Order: sequence, then C-alpha cells, then structure tokens
Amino acid sequence: MTKLKIKSGDTVLVIAGDHKGQEGKVQKVFPEKNKAIVEGINTISKHEKPSASNPQGGITKKEAPISISNLSLLTKDGKATRVGYREEDGKKVRFSKKSNEVI
Repeated sequence: MTKLKIKSGDTVLVIAGDHKGQEGKVQKVFPEKNKAIVEGINTISKHEKPSASNPQGGITKKEAPISISNLSLLTKDGKATRVGYREEDGKKVRFSKKSNEVI
C-alpha cells in the first residue's frame, strides 16, 4: 500500500470524472480503499426509511467517496500541484512539486 499524499482538511481540485474542475475540502480519507470524501463533491441521493432518529424519513443527500487518483492538491495561491515528501531538520514534510514550498 502506498503512502497517500492527500490528508483530511486539504483543499483539492477534481481533475477527472463527472465533477472535473470542482474544488472542495477533504472531510475523510480511506487509505485502504484509496478514496476520500470531499465536501460538496460526488453527492448522492439516498432513500431512508423512517426511524427513531429520523421520524420523517425521505430522500437525503450525502457525499460519496471519490478516488484519490482523481484529486489534486491546491496550493495557497489556488493552483493544482503534485505532492512530494522530503526530510527537513529530521522531520518528514510534504512539499509542493510545482513551487517547492512546504505544505
């Protein structure tokens, strides 16, 4: 299993698929499946039966996981970049391959 370069809380750009060009914040990452849930991206409609916690039931919208290969990290200036790792002062840090800045 490879090390994922996208973490929870990162702002990402969708670079492939139905939602290409949209951006959002990563809410959760599933490393074993190589997928992530991105806020406002890949929403699905799910029918829910009435229950004690949701007495009304009905159709709800929720985000579905999207493949990490379809995501690219956005830097502070809003440009998509690839991510690398290097060691600085004995610590492993992520850096932008485009601008060579530490993320």
